[in-house]
Amino acid sequence: MNPFAQTPKPPYYAVIFSSQRTAGDQGYGEMADRMVELAAEQPGYLGVESVRDESGFGITVSYWASLEAIREWKRNEEHQVAQEKGRQMWYGHYITRICKVERDYSL
Repeated sequence: MNPFAQTPKPPYYAVIFSSQRTAGDQGYGEMADRMVELAAEQPGYLGVESVRDESGFGITVSYWASLEAIREWKRNEEHQVAQEKGRQMWYGHYITRICKVERDYSL
């Protein structure tokens, strides 16, 4: 499986979610897998890349065709449940950044 998201030519949008996990799984792994699966079903979804280190610090970047697609994903009911659980028990700290990708290149 290729760990790199297969994105189209820019422009498109990136949602960068940086987080520090709390100790213990508490259902996190299952929910994280479900969110990737659910996001992939959303109109405008382009892909995702995600890493987490042994300290629990992680970065997930999801790619979207438009700002409206991002807004609709944030409004998804199942995603909202996951967001609330994240605030209550899975994350000690997080920050979300939304960016417009204007150029990309690769090797």
